Amino acid sequence: MREFQKKWAQRVFTVDMLFVAVVALVASLIGAWLKQYPVFSLFGALIIALLIGMLVQFPIRRWYVGTADDAAANAKSGASAGAAVAARTSQQRRAGVKDAAGLISNKLLRLGIILLGFKLNLTVLFTQGIKCLPIAALVVTFTIVVTYAIARRLGVDPMLAILVAGGTGICGAAAVMGLSGSIRVPEERETEKADDVTMAVATVAIMGTVFALAEIALGPLTGMSHTQLGITAGASLHEIAHAVAAGAAFGAVDIAAIMKLSRVLMLVFAAVIIAIWWDKRHSQVAGDVRRVVAFPWFMLGFIAASVIGTFVPFVAAITAQLVNIAYIVLGMAMAALGLTVNFKAIVAQGRRVFLASFLASILLMFLAAGIAILFF
Repeated sequence: MREFQKKWAQRVFTVDMLFVAVVALVASLIGAWLKQYPVFSLFGALIIALLIGMLVQFPIRRWYVGTADDAAANAKSGASAGAAVAARTSQQRRAGVKDAAGLISNKLLRLGIILLGFKLNLTVLFTQGIKCLPIAALVVTFTIVVTYAIARRLGVDPMLAILVAGGTGICGAAAVMGLSGSIRVPEERETEKADDVTMAVATVAIMGTVFALAEIALGPLTGMSHTQLGITAGASLHEIAHAVAAGAAFGAVDIAAIMKLSRVLMLVFAAVIIAIWWDKRHSQVAGDVRRVVAFPWFMLGFIAASVIGTFVPFVAAITAQLVNIAYIVLGMAMAALGLTVNFKAIVAQGRRVFLASFLASILLMFLAAGIAILFF
């Protein structure tokens, strides 16, 4: 136990951890501030925090980490003993920043998802939204299966394909990060997993924004009622921010939000099912070793937060504040993720995964509109 505590203390209480935590917090707070403005509100605080993290990695490499490659080259050429020391310091800082960013994105993700559970009012869902729950189950199942099938057909690797499918079908960036906890990979593939998470988040953010604008522009031309347009937005748009923005434009923000939150609830079931599926189909554990499914235990915390937020009066009174904290924490996780983005990996698979998400989003929009017309 003492060794465990010592190991974690050495990882947590470092200058690099403090530096990355401050950068992530500032990025998250900026995202929370910018989301109140019209254009930025379509992206949401989490995507803004991710973008800030991706952008600041360049000055961090230049001024904090240092140019390790140049320092190492100087040391090899015998330029000075100081160059060798600079190379070692730069390499240590690079490793420290990477470890700190990985730890923050991993642990704060889970905490943020748990706190996000306070947003899910079960009483509203099981009364006003009772009709939305089976629709949400159908929509999420259809979207995940179809998006994954299209992505794999286009040559996207399984991990990225399932993350994009989950983000498209459930609730955008939060779903991508939540489902990533269901996917266990060897240590040598952790960097690849982080790149896939970033690519999936970027994909669903862009697609969600594009389709939100399309629905806002075209919705009134379809002759559908306000309620039908709200249901379509809640059932088809990727981020909660997208559904709320479109619902507000149609004068149906309440039903759009209820429909969207019904999809959010499906994250719990999807995370468990995908964990089992991934273990059976893509596990890299050797056959003679007992395989352990990467059950996303933090989802139990999500459910507990939903129950507490719904039925405990004094907690229900501060639900809005708890949800705001959840988005700050998730924003820090997203910003930390952005600090380690491999742009080459994103470019390599970007075109195929964007196409898969685009095609699936079109099918999802028509499915949602059809359901809205039939049942509302």
